Amino acid sequence: MLKLGIVGLGARSGGLLYTLFKMKDEVRITAVCDTRQEVIAPYVERFDKEGLPRPKICSGHKELAALPEVEAVLITTSWNSHIGIARDVMLQGKYAGFEVGGASSLEELWELVRASRQGGGQCMMLENCCYGRDELMALKLARLGYFGEIIHCGCGYEHDLAWKLAEEAETGLERGTHNWKRCADLYPTHGLGPIAKILRINRGNRFLSMVSMASKARGLELAAERDGIPRTFNEGDVVTSIIKCANGETIELHHCVSLPRPYSRDCKVQGTKGTWLEDVKGMFIEGISPNPMAPDEEGRPTRYTEPQWTPVKELYDRFEHPLWRNYNPDGIGHGGMDLPVLRAFFDAAKRRITPPIDVYDCAAWMSVTVLSERSIAMGGAPVAFPDFTNGSWICQGQVSDSPWQLDEIVEPSKEREF
Repeated sequence: MLKLGIVGLGARSGGLLYTLFKMKDEVRITAVCDTRQEVIAPYVERFDKEGLPRPKICSGHKELAALPEVEAVLITTSWNSHIGIARDVMLQGKYAGFEVGGASSLEELWELVRASRQGGGQCMMLENCCYGRDELMALKLARLGYFGEIIHCGCGYEHDLAWKLAEEAETGLERGTHNWKRCADLYPTHGLGPIAKILRINRGNRFLSMVSMASKARGLELAAERDGIPRTFNEGDVVTSIIKCANGETIELHHCVSLPRPYSRDCKVQGTKGTWLEDVKGMFIEGISPNPMAPDEEGRPTRYTEPQWTPVKELYDRFEHPLWRNYNPDGIGHGGMDLPVLRAFFDAAKRRITPPIDVYDCAAWMSVTVLSERSIAMGGAPVAFPDFTNGSWICQGQVSDSPWQLDEIVEPSKEREF
């Protein structure tokens, strides 16, 4: 059983705690800490209701990470602190699993990479969208060649949060403050993580360069005016970025959290044989979807009909990814995505192997925030991605041997002991 510490006892940690209690035969929470004393008592009281021993309360993350009864640490604090805490945990030789968000500087990402090499610990971003049902099926179809050669992908984070962000900017909460002071793709990884895995980023491919542009800012300002707290925001309502990859693919990213619309991660995969488009909940795959070209006996097209999307749900029986099929998460945590991403991290920490989302993935994905900010400030000029792997991406990088890995298709054993 893995012994776990938790740093940060806010809303996200409280939600994860529900999932962790479902995993009490796999993991035991031995220590917790938070800088706000008022949140600690109600948090640990939840253990009493579950009939579980209360965790030790620590004064800070360094004290927690140094405890012998802590083997791995979940970091669910605010955006600016994730990387520094993960660095300190790894320098103690422990495994750090941290919540999503963009970076504030490239140097802090280099510090994260150096800590993973120096301290003996490793880290994993808990990007649960990599374990979404449709994302996993798209990954499987890509590995089996059903999309053909992949040419272009799209992704993003489009979520109407204007009212909440305007309020958070006024009260000083970090997410709202970022939108007030910065202009960048502040939250890139929900869409980019699954696409990066499909494109084998850091494992034979990598991000080369990016250009970014931002629209004018109106949505957040209007929301602030409605609440009687007028403020000028730097964050454009729509931030659009295009990444060029070493193997020739392009990725178009969108960030929009201040205009009215339904939620979307805007995922798209376009290849020479097929396309996945999240927002229509469909795929078009040659030989499976309705055939737009009816050839004659010599193979020449005789008529043309409009291509038709195949609903994604009609492909589950045939193409369900084994991670989702064999570990049916029953909708626990974000529609079932929290359970597999936590199990992936816990398995890596327990066996001390490379996590499926490793330090190089974390650095590459999170650097999008910094680089988009630079490109926007320079009027959309191209900016280069650092090679955090120091060239190892060319030789396929470091592929995880975890049963929860996202690099190849594996059939995990239901009997695996966590």
